[in-house]
Amino acid sequence: MIHYAAETFTPGERDVLRRYVTNLHLPVFALVNLPEVVKGALFARYSRSHKTLRRLLLDEFVDDLDISGDESIDATAGVARAEQLYQRVFVEYGDDSVAQLGAVHLACEQASNVLTKVLERGRLMSYLEQSTRYLAYDERVHGRYRYHRPPGVTNSPAGTRYVGDIDTMFDAYGALVRRLGAWLAEHRGAKASHGSAGSAAASGVPAGGDLARRRALRAQAFDAARGLLPAASLSNVGIFGSGQAYEALLLRMRSHPLPEARSYAALMLTELRKVIPSFLRRVDQAERGVVWSAYLEANRTAMDDVARELFGDETPQPVPEVVLSDWDPAGEDKMLTAMLFPHTDLPESQIASRVAQMTEAQRLDLVRRYVGERSNRRHRPGRALERIDYRFDVLADYGSFRDLQRHRLLTIEWQPLTPHHGYVVPALVEAAGGGDAYDDVMELSADLYGALDEVAGPLEASYAVAMAYRVRYSMQFNAREAMHLIELRSQPQGHQDYRRIVATMYHHIAETAGHRAVAAMLSHVDLSEGTLGRLSAEQDTVRRRSAVPASSHPASANTPSPPAAARTTTD
Repeated sequence: MIHYAAETFTPGERDVLRRYVTNLHLPVFALVNLPEVVKGALFARYSRSHKTLRRLLLDEFVDDLDISGDESIDATAGVARAEQLYQRVFVEYGDDSVAQLGAVHLACEQASNVLTKVLERGRLMSYLEQSTRYLAYDERVHGRYRYHRPPGVTNSPAGTRYVGDIDTMFDAYGALVRRLGAWLAEHRGAKASHGSAGSAAASGVPAGGDLARRRALRAQAFDAARGLLPAASLSNVGIFGSGQAYEALLLRMRSHPLPEARSYAALMLTELRKVIPSFLRRVDQAERGVVWSAYLEANRTAMDDVARELFGDETPQPVPEVVLSDWDPAGEDKMLTAMLFPHTDLPESQIASRVAQMTEAQRLDLVRRYVGERSNRRHRPGRALERIDYRFDVLADYGSFRDLQRHRLLTIEWQPLTPHHGYVVPALVEAAGGGDAYDDVMELSADLYGALDEVAGPLEASYAVAMAYRVRYSMQFNAREAMHLIELRSQPQGHQDYRRIVATMYHHIAETAGHRAVAAMLSHVDLSEGTLGRLSAEQDTVRRRSAVPASSHPASANTPSPPAAARTTTD
């Protein structure tokens, strides 16, 4: 049985909470009887708070709500009347689309960073996850570091070693954050602080001076140190989705080979049935959901066997970090045709013939008119850009994969997380003199993975893999999604690892595919380098909160950060 840390509340707090959450002690619960804006705001706080959602509700939101009329509500009791109502609707209409019309805000806490990728796989859901950028991950709960302890591992002969080695990784993470904080304070123009003892929360990042700069330095230290965190690290995820989307997610999780995923699915199903019971009636019915999950499991097992038969003796060939593996050489012609199609009454073939005769100047003029004046990266042209697809093969650190995997309007598949593909060392770590200690943790992580693989198998062994290790994944998306993803992830406030990845994707679209018209439309791609990427964003936050004029905040330093260094481990 998986152990989850339980929260404690006063009788008065329990009385308030039971009106708005479906249980008071489990890591999964639904939010009910709250304004939609409050639910969204609660999830938004997840990314920058160590607090659980229940504690956030009590500490930061309840005082601003009128709860006087909710005394008689007990959300933990479920919704029997709703069950009867929804069942009648299903019987009368019998249409799966009905399940698209009821949605739930579900808090999923204490999930490992292996499980979070399972939770966030569905396209038709919204997610918000606790960030490694704004929070120190070496804070303890009930005296223990926050990481998953799988029973299959802890009850094995390697259990004691697992706990000891993962604790060591968290110790090293905290020490590195403090080292980086001190180095940044000295070399990036901020004033030094006086106390850096304790957890990484006391990171050595300066306590005085410009608030935005301090936040930017702190985020940079956390960014560089996150590679030491094991995939077992726990996170909180807020999910918003329809009944149909939850059904699909639960069917996948119930068939998943990871025990944590199957166990967590049971918790989710229990809580969701308190809110949208009939939408999920089929999930555990023998002739419906059980058969469906068995189908998914059988297919996965069959493909594992086929891949093992075909490639069991092969080793990976060396490849660049990002490879454009597939594209349509005629894609731009097809895109131009699609741009014109809704504005004429002609068949597509006739429009395509005319496009093929256009001069380069005419083609560029058509693109310019279709795109218009994009004064903001959120201003995106229409669906003609969906006529072109690009497929990328990426081999990059697990930390940046976590960020990119959350994009949903694309197809992404990933391979198991192992230490076999080497790891990335941020240049900041080397500059601060932390390279040797970083390498030591990578060696510890790889050795622990090997030990766990022998007793629990490769899937649960992945909990021991540090986030700096590379994982291979493919991403396929159209030009419109490329505009959104590459422009967003290339902004200076982004993590340097995924900025490097999307910058390479951009160059591949322009040079490898030769789609210069597409590249030209991505006018808000930012390929600049900067020392304090988040400084501008943090200054904006400070100005919004304090109404201080922009001119009162100093500009960021312009010393570029060196590129990341990479090491590859050998067998």
